Amino acid sequence: MAVASLMAAMSEDPIREWILTQGKATQITKIGSVGGGCINLASHYHTDAGSFFVKTNRSIGPAMFEGEALGLEAMYETKTIRVPKPHKVGELPTGGSYIIMEFIDFGGSRGNQAELGRKLAEMHKAGKSSKGFGFEVDNTIGSTPQINTWSSDWIEFYGEKRLGYQLKLARDQYGDSAIYQKGHTLIQNMASLFENVVIEPCLLHGDLWSGNIAYDTNSEPVILDPACYYGHNEADFGMSWCAGFGESFYNAYFKVMPKQPGYEKRRDLYLLYHYLNHYNLFGSGYRSSAMSIIDGYLRMLKA
Repeated sequence: MAVASLMAAMSEDPIREWILTQGKATQITKIGSVGGGCINLASHYHTDAGSFFVKTNRSIGPAMFEGEALGLEAMYETKTIRVPKPHKVGELPTGGSYIIMEFIDFGGSRGNQAELGRKLAEMHKAGKSSKGFGFEVDNTIGSTPQINTWSSDWIEFYGEKRLGYQLKLARDQYGDSAIYQKGHTLIQNMASLFENVVIEPCLLHGDLWSGNIAYDTNSEPVILDPACYYGHNEADFGMSWCAGFGESFYNAYFKVMPKQPGYEKRRDLYLLYHYLNHYNLFGSGYRSSAMSIIDGYLRMLKA
Protein backbone atom coordinates (compact mmCIF):
# COMPACT_ATOMS: atom_id res chain seq x y z
CA MET A 1 0.00 0.00 0.00
CA ALA A 2 2.83 2.37 0.90
CA VAL A 3 4.50 1.69 -2.47
CA ALA A 4 1.21 2.21 -4.34
CA SER A 5 0.52 5.50 -2.58
CA LEU A 6 4.11 6.65 -3.24
CA MET A 7 3.72 5.85 -6.95
CA ALA A 8 0.42 7.73 -7.07
CA ALA A 9 1.93 10.73 -5.33
CA MET A 10 4.87 10.74 -7.75
CA SER A 11 2.65 10.57 -10.84
CA GLU A 12 0.77 13.60 -9.51
CA ASP A 13 4.07 15.45 -8.97
CA PRO A 14 6.32 15.05 -12.02
CA ILE A 15 9.04 17.19 -10.41
CA ARG A 16 9.33 14.84 -7.44
CA GLU A 17 9.12 11.86 -9.78
CA TRP A 18 12.06 13.06 -11.92
CA ILE A 19 14.23 13.93 -8.89
CA LEU A 20 13.62 10.52 -7.29
CA THR A 21 14.32 8.59 -10.52
CA GLN A 22 16.55 10.24 -13.15
CA GLY A 23 17.81 12.71 -10.54
CA LYS A 24 19.13 9.69 -8.58
CA ALA A 25 17.89 10.98 -5.23
CA THR A 26 16.26 8.65 -2.71
CA GLN A 27 14.79 11.46 -0.61
CA ILE A 28 13.94 15.15 -0.85
CA THR A 29 15.00 16.65 2.46
CA LYS A 30 13.79 20.23 2.02
CA ILE A 31 12.11 22.53 -0.51
CA GLY A 32 12.85 26.23 -0.13
CA SER A 33 11.53 29.15 -2.17
CA VAL A 34 13.98 31.34 -4.10
CA GLY A 35 13.13 35.00 -4.69
CA GLY A 36 13.99 37.19 -7.65
CA GLY A 37 11.78 36.10 -10.54
CA CYS A 38 8.78 38.19 -11.56
CA ILE A 39 7.30 35.71 -14.06
CA ASN A 40 7.84 32.28 -12.49
CA LEU A 41 7.92 30.65 -9.05
CA ALA A 42 11.41 29.37 -8.16
CA SER A 43 12.31 26.64 -5.65
CA HIS A 44 15.46 24.99 -4.29
CA TYR A 45 15.06 21.22 -3.82
CA HIS A 46 17.56 19.79 -1.32
CA THR A 47 18.09 16.03 -1.75
CA ASP A 48 20.52 13.31 -0.71
CA ALA A 49 21.87 13.44 -4.30
CA GLY A 50 22.56 17.20 -4.22
CA SER A 51 20.45 20.25 -5.01
CA PHE A 52 18.12 21.08 -7.90
CA PHE A 53 16.72 24.43 -9.01
CA VAL A 54 13.10 24.30 -10.17
CA LYS A 55 10.95 26.96 -11.82
CA THR A 56 7.21 26.56 -12.23
CA ASN A 57 4.56 28.61 -13.99
CA ARG A 58 0.92 27.69 -13.32
CA SER A 59 -0.53 29.61 -16.28
CA ILE A 60 1.46 28.63 -19.38
CA GLY A 61 2.43 25.48 -21.26
CA PRO A 62 6.00 24.21 -21.48
CA ALA A 63 7.06 26.14 -24.64
CA MET A 64 8.68 29.01 -22.69
CA PHE A 65 10.73 26.65 -20.51
CA GLU A 66 11.62 24.52 -23.56
CA GLY A 67 13.08 27.63 -25.20
CA GLU A 68 15.02 28.41 -22.03
CA ALA A 69 16.31 24.82 -21.74
CA LEU A 70 17.49 24.75 -25.37
CA GLY A 71 19.30 28.06 -24.79
CA LEU A 72 20.94 26.87 -21.57
CA GLU A 73 21.98 23.62 -23.26
CA ALA A 74 23.49 25.46 -26.24
CA MET A 75 25.48 27.76 -23.92
CA TYR A 76 26.48 24.83 -21.68
CA GLU A 77 27.78 22.91 -24.72
CA THR A 78 30.27 25.71 -25.57
CA LYS A 79 32.19 24.80 -22.36
CA THR A 80 33.02 28.48 -21.81
CA ILE A 81 31.00 30.57 -19.33
CA ARG A 82 29.19 28.76 -16.54
CA VAL A 83 25.44 28.25 -16.92
CA PRO A 84 23.09 25.95 -15.00
CA LYS A 85 22.68 22.67 -16.87
CA PRO A 86 19.02 22.05 -17.71
CA HIS A 87 17.67 18.61 -16.78
CA LYS A 88 13.96 18.38 -17.56
CA VAL A 89 10.99 20.40 -18.84
CA GLY A 90 7.41 19.18 -18.53
CA GLU A 91 3.75 19.91 -17.88
CA LEU A 92 2.18 20.07 -14.43
CA PRO A 93 -0.91 17.85 -14.00
CA THR A 94 -2.87 20.78 -12.55
CA GLY A 95 -1.97 23.01 -15.54
CA GLY A 96 1.17 24.97 -16.19
CA SER A 97 4.74 23.79 -16.62
CA TYR A 98 8.12 23.36 -14.94
CA ILE A 99 11.86 23.25 -15.60
CA ILE A 100 14.41 21.41 -13.44
CA MET A 101 18.05 22.46 -13.68
CA GLU A 102 21.36 22.34 -11.86
CA PHE A 103 21.43 24.38 -8.65
CA ILE A 104 24.41 26.74 -8.47
CA ASP A 105 25.45 28.29 -5.16
CA PHE A 106 26.14 31.97 -5.68
CA GLY A 107 28.94 33.73 -3.80
CA GLY A 108 28.57 37.02 -1.97
CA SER A 109 30.85 39.04 -4.25
CA ARG A 110 29.91 40.72 -7.52
CA GLY A 111 32.90 38.91 -8.96
CA ASN A 112 35.28 39.79 -11.70
CA GLN A 113 34.04 41.91 -14.61
CA ALA A 114 37.09 41.15 -16.74
CA GLU A 115 36.44 37.42 -16.34
CA LEU A 116 32.80 37.96 -17.34
CA GLY A 117 33.88 39.83 -20.49
CA ARG A 118 36.46 37.20 -21.43
CA LYS A 119 34.13 34.25 -20.85
CA LEU A 120 31.25 35.88 -22.74
CA ALA A 121 33.57 36.52 -25.70
CA GLU A 122 34.73 32.90 -25.57
CA MET A 123 31.10 31.78 -25.72
CA HIS A 124 30.43 34.04 -28.71
CA LYS A 125 33.53 32.68 -30.41
CA ALA A 126 32.70 29.01 -29.73
CA GLY A 127 28.93 29.06 -30.31
CA LYS A 128 28.49 29.10 -34.08
CA SER A 129 25.56 28.17 -36.33
CA SER A 130 25.63 26.70 -39.83
CA LYS A 131 21.96 27.65 -40.27
CA GLY A 132 22.46 31.41 -40.12
CA PHE A 133 20.79 33.86 -37.75
CA GLY A 134 17.95 32.66 -35.53
CA PHE A 135 17.40 29.70 -33.23
CA GLU A 136 15.85 26.22 -33.12
CA VAL A 137 12.64 27.57 -31.58
CA ASP A 138 10.96 30.89 -30.91
CA ASN A 139 11.43 31.97 -27.30
CA THR A 140 10.67 34.96 -25.08
CA ILE A 141 12.40 38.19 -24.09
CA GLY A 142 10.84 38.89 -20.69
CA SER A 143 7.33 37.71 -21.54
CA THR A 144 7.39 39.09 -25.11
CA PRO A 145 7.59 36.49 -27.89
CA GLN A 146 10.95 36.49 -29.69
CA ILE A 147 10.75 35.19 -33.27
CA ASN A 148 13.80 33.18 -34.32
CA THR A 149 13.01 31.93 -37.85
CA TRP A 150 16.36 31.27 -39.56
CA SER A 151 17.75 33.90 -41.93
CA SER A 152 21.01 34.17 -43.85
CA ASP A 153 20.97 37.99 -43.66
CA TRP A 154 21.59 39.64 -40.28
CA ILE A 155 20.38 43.12 -41.28
CA GLU A 156 17.13 41.66 -42.56
CA PHE A 157 16.76 39.42 -39.49
CA TYR A 158 17.39 42.26 -37.02
CA GLY A 159 15.13 44.62 -38.97
CA GLU A 160 12.19 42.21 -39.25
CA LYS A 161 12.39 39.79 -36.31
CA ARG A 162 13.71 42.20 -33.70
CA LEU A 163 13.01 45.90 -34.36
CA GLY A 164 10.08 45.34 -36.75
CA TYR A 165 8.33 42.92 -34.40
CA GLN A 166 8.58 45.34 -31.46
CA LEU A 167 7.45 48.33 -33.56
CA LYS A 168 4.36 46.42 -34.72
CA LEU A 169 3.63 45.50 -31.10
CA ALA A 170 3.84 49.19 -30.08
CA ARG A 171 1.49 50.18 -32.91
CA ASP A 172 -0.99 47.38 -32.12
CA GLN A 173 -0.86 47.85 -28.35
CA TYR A 174 -0.67 51.66 -28.02
CA GLY A 175 -1.74 52.87 -31.48
CA ASP A 176 1.73 54.42 -31.73
CA SER A 177 2.00 55.01 -35.47
CA ALA A 178 4.69 57.72 -35.03
CA ILE A 179 7.27 55.37 -33.55
CA TYR A 180 6.21 52.65 -36.00
CA GLN A 181 6.74 54.85 -39.09
CA LYS A 182 10.00 56.42 -37.91
CA GLY A 183 11.30 53.02 -36.78
CA HIS A 184 10.61 51.56 -40.21
CA THR A 185 12.43 54.43 -41.89
CA LEU A 186 15.43 53.56 -39.72
CA ILE A 187 15.17 49.84 -40.63
CA GLN A 188 15.10 50.72 -44.34
CA ASN A 189 18.23 52.89 -43.99
CA MET A 190 20.36 51.08 -41.40
CA ALA A 191 22.44 48.91 -43.77
CA SER A 192 25.14 51.62 -44.02
CA LEU A 193 25.87 51.13 -40.29
CA PHE A 194 27.24 47.69 -41.17
CA GLU A 195 29.73 48.65 -43.90
CA ASN A 196 32.99 46.63 -43.83
CA VAL A 197 31.69 44.34 -41.09
CA VAL A 198 31.79 40.56 -41.36
CA ILE A 199 28.86 39.35 -39.28
CA GLU A 200 29.03 35.74 -38.12
CA PRO A 201 26.12 34.10 -36.31
CA CYS A 202 27.31 33.81 -32.68
CA LEU A 203 25.41 32.21 -29.82
CA LEU A 204 23.97 35.09 -27.78
CA HIS A 205 22.54 35.03 -24.26
CA GLY A 206 20.01 37.58 -25.50
CA ASP A 207 18.98 39.26 -22.23
CA LEU A 208 22.21 40.07 -20.43
CA TRP A 209 21.45 42.46 -17.57
CA SER A 210 22.58 42.46 -13.95
CA GLY A 211 19.63 40.33 -12.80
CA ASN A 212 20.77 37.51 -15.11
CA ILE A 213 24.44 37.64 -14.11
CA ALA A 214 25.76 36.04 -10.92
CA TYR A 215 29.02 34.66 -9.54
CA ASP A 216 29.52 31.24 -8.00
CA THR A 217 31.36 30.56 -4.75
CA ASN A 218 34.67 30.60 -6.69
CA SER A 219 33.77 34.07 -8.07
CA GLU A 220 33.36 32.59 -11.55
CA PRO A 221 30.65 34.34 -13.62
CA VAL A 222 27.35 32.53 -14.19
CA ILE A 223 24.70 33.68 -16.69
CA LEU A 224 21.02 32.73 -16.32
CA ASP A 225 17.52 33.17 -17.76
CA PRO A 226 18.58 33.45 -21.41
CA ALA A 227 16.69 34.51 -24.53
CA CYS A 228 19.21 32.75 -26.79
CA TYR A 229 19.61 33.00 -30.53
CA TYR A 230 22.46 33.17 -33.04
CA GLY A 231 23.18 36.77 -34.00
CA HIS A 232 25.75 39.54 -34.29
CA ASN A 233 27.91 39.38 -31.16
CA GLU A 234 27.47 43.12 -30.46
CA ALA A 235 23.73 42.57 -29.93
CA ASP A 236 24.51 40.91 -26.57
CA PHE A 237 25.44 44.37 -25.21
CA GLY A 238 21.87 45.56 -25.87
CA MET A 239 20.90 45.47 -22.19
CA SER A 240 24.14 47.15 -21.06
CA TRP A 241 22.09 50.08 -19.69
CA CYS A 242 20.88 47.64 -17.01
CA ALA A 243 24.09 45.63 -16.64
CA GLY A 244 26.78 47.96 -15.27
CA PHE A 245 29.50 46.69 -17.60
CA GLY A 246 32.72 48.57 -16.82
CA GLU A 247 35.87 49.25 -18.82
CA SER A 248 37.52 46.03 -17.64
CA PHE A 249 34.58 44.01 -19.02
CA TYR A 250 34.86 45.53 -22.51
CA ASN A 251 38.68 45.44 -22.60
CA ALA A 252 38.70 41.72 -21.76
CA TYR A 253 35.88 41.02 -24.21
CA PHE A 254 37.55 42.75 -27.17
CA LYS A 255 40.86 40.97 -26.53
CA VAL A 256 39.07 37.73 -27.46
CA MET A 257 36.54 39.13 -29.98
CA PRO A 258 38.16 42.20 -31.60
CA LYS A 259 36.07 45.34 -32.00
CA GLN A 260 34.64 45.69 -35.52
CA PRO A 261 34.61 48.83 -37.70
CA GLY A 262 31.71 51.14 -36.79
CA TYR A 263 31.03 49.45 -33.43
CA GLU A 264 30.30 52.78 -31.67
CA LYS A 265 27.78 53.78 -34.37
CA ARG A 266 25.83 50.54 -33.93
CA ARG A 267 25.74 50.45 -30.15
CA ASP A 268 22.44 52.34 -29.78
CA LEU A 269 20.83 50.21 -32.52
CA TYR A 270 21.18 47.20 -30.22
CA LEU A 271 19.92 49.12 -27.19
CA LEU A 272 16.85 50.09 -29.21
CA TYR A 273 15.43 46.55 -29.34
CA HIS A 274 15.42 46.34 -25.54
CA TYR A 275 14.06 49.88 -25.03
CA LEU A 276 11.20 49.01 -27.40
CA ASN A 277 10.60 45.77 -25.52
CA HIS A 278 10.50 47.64 -22.20
CA TYR A 279 8.07 50.13 -23.74
CA ASN A 280 5.84 47.23 -24.80
CA LEU A 281 6.13 45.42 -21.46
CA PHE A 282 6.14 48.28 -18.95
CA GLY A 283 4.59 51.27 -20.68
CA SER A 284 5.32 54.79 -21.84
CA GLY A 285 8.22 55.50 -19.45
CA TYR A 286 10.55 53.89 -22.00
CA ARG A 287 9.10 55.50 -25.13
CA SER A 288 11.26 58.62 -25.07
CA SER A 289 14.50 56.59 -24.84
CA ALA A 290 13.46 54.50 -27.85
CA MET A 291 12.28 57.52 -29.83
CA SER A 292 15.43 59.55 -29.15
CA ILE A 293 17.59 56.67 -30.44
CA ILE A 294 15.45 56.46 -33.61
CA ASP A 295 15.54 60.24 -34.13
CA GLY A 296 19.31 60.29 -33.58
CA TYR A 297 19.85 57.65 -36.26
CA LEU A 298 17.48 59.36 -38.72
CA ARG A 299 19.56 62.54 -38.35
CA MET A 300 22.85 60.64 -38.67
CA LEU A 301 21.66 58.70 -41.72
CA LYS A 302 19.87 61.79 -43.14
CA ALA A 303 16.81 59.62 -43.62
